[in-house]
Amino acid sequence: MTDTSDVERPSRPTVVFLDRDGTIIEDVHYLSRPEQVHLIPGAAQAIVRINHAGIPVVLVTNQSGIARGYFTVDDYERAHARLVALLADEGAHLDGAYYCPHLPEHSGPCSCRKPSSLLFRQAIAELALDGSHPVFIGDKWRDLQPMHELGGAGYLIPSGDTSEEDVDRARAEANVVPSITDAVDLALGRQ
Repeated sequence: MTDTSDVERPSRPTVVFLDRDGTIIEDVHYLSRPEQVHLIPGAAQAIVRINHAGIPVVLVTNQSGIARGYFTVDDYERAHARLVALLADEGAHLDGAYYCPHLPEHSGPCSCRKPSSLLFRQAIAELALDGSHPVFIGDKWRDLQPMHELGGAGYLIPSGDTSEEDVDRARAEANVVPSITDAVDLALGRQ
């Protein structure tokens, strides 16, 4: 059953921002190797639906494992290439991907780590996107929080790592859904 609040949603998103770990791929905590990339069931098909609707899809992810020294930027890029290939195998594509490699307690102050809106604004500018009605989909509140600055709608997909506080906040300020399929159904107006 889908649990959504009464938050007003635009009839048609102009861009969909997706989190990576726990949203479109299984969260293995500090993914560092391409063979660890496994799509969550239904994720590629949901992205295909967004693609077919002509709406840009942009990945925005925090990757603190780089700052922690658990893996390198090259490791991240190889894993990302595997994700892109798996999506392509299913007929899906991302229009852009942005990541924050920082963790303030390891790498110093950072302006791009979610919940900051910097990477989202950067994607809108660099990809020349219409940012008037963005949609944010993720498994943590920080994935949705930029909607307060940028507008749009947010959809929280609780995972094993989602706190009750995040779920409660999403129920009050956004939407809580069981899967990316449900989030896309609602975002595209199919309930």
